[in-house]
Amino acid sequence: MLSFAGRLAMTFMMIFSAVGHFVFTDGMAMMMPDFIPYREGVVYFSGVLEIGFALGLLINRLNLVASWTLIVFFILVLPANIYASIHHIDLQTATDSGYGIEYLWFRVPLQVVFITWVYIFGIFLPKKESKLG
Repeated sequence: MLSFAGRLAMTFMMIFSAVGHFVFTDGMAMMMPDFIPYREGVVYFSGVLEIGFALGLLINRLNLVASWTLIVFFILVLPANIYASIHHIDLQTATDSGYGIEYLWFRVPLQVVFITWVYIFGIFLPKKESKLG
């Protein structure tokens, strides 16, 4: 039951994050380097993926795959956050007036928390709970 509560919390966070892909599309597109084509499409697609990952966390037979995929996803989007910080991207205003490098002091540890959270509640605890039950 504890693992489900943790996955539910991450599901809400992921849906909240996914909404940002549709509300702040221009700013999120600016977070990607120019060499990436169809950046707005990538933003929309990744928002849909986040919703899918979130729902997958709640379905027992999909949880393990969703958890590992989400961990990889968190690792893959970290460079976009680094790029955005270096270039002072403010995703909400779609300008280059963001916090800059200081933002990484918050974002990188937060990314580690997300990865750890998904591992504990999506992989470690369900395995442990299945052995008990």
